[in-house]
Amino acid sequence: MRLPRLPIRRAKGSTRALVVYCHPSPTSYVSVVRDRVLSGLEAAGAETRLINLYEEGFTPEFSAAERTAHLEPGTDPAISDHADALQWCNTLILVYPTWWAGQPAMLKGWFDRVFVNGVAWELPAGSNRLRPLLHNVRRIVAVTTHGSPKYINAIEGEGGKRTLTRALRPMCHRFCRTSWLALYNLDRCDADRRVRFLDRTERAITELTR
Repeated sequence: MRLPRLPIRRAKGSTRALVVYCHPSPTSYVSVVRDRVLSGLEAAGAETRLINLYEEGFTPEFSAAERTAHLEPGTDPAISDHADALQWCNTLILVYPTWWAGQPAMLKGWFDRVFVNGVAWELPAGSNRLRPLLHNVRRIVAVTTHGSPKYINAIEGEGGKRTLTRALRPMCHRFCRTSWLALYNLDRCDADRRVRFLDRTERAITELTR
C-alpha cells in the first residue's frame, strides 16, 4: 500500500512532513485539528505525507514473530511504507487525542512496530547502547487534545510528552527539537476556545515548517 501524497508546492529548503493521525472517529474534533495541520503545511509549502492509522486498519500489536526478530534489522513487509516515510521525513507531526495520560494504543503500537532496528536504531555488536538512525528527523511536533485540565496532566507526569522527548527524540537527529501543541480541558471548553486552538495550531504549523 502506498501512502497518499497531498497536493503540495515546494519552497526553498522544503520541509518533508510526515503526519501520523490517530483517531477512530472520522467526524471527531481531532479530525478537524488534522485538517488544520495539513492546511498549515500547505501554506508553508511543505511536502507532505499522511498516515491515517484507523482508516487504513493499521495493526498495532507487536507480534511474537516481530519480538523474536527484533534484533534483526527491518520491519514487517506489510508496513514497509511506514518505515520508508519515517526515514524520508525531516518533520514528524503526530495528531491524536491523549487518553489515560498518553498516546492511544493504536499510535503506541505504531511506535512499537515502526521505530525498530534498522529504521530508528541499531545495536552494534558488543554494545549495550542503541545507536540512533533517524538523523533525517529534525523536529517532532505533537498536536493533541486532553479531556482534563493541564494541572491534572502535570500531576500524572505527562507520560505522553515524555514518550516523545525521552524515547522518540533520542533516536532522531542530535539537534532534533520537539513542539507541543495541546488543548487542555476539551470536555469543558466552549466552541470559541476550540476555534482559537484550531487557528493557533494552523499558524504554529506554518511557522514551524516554513
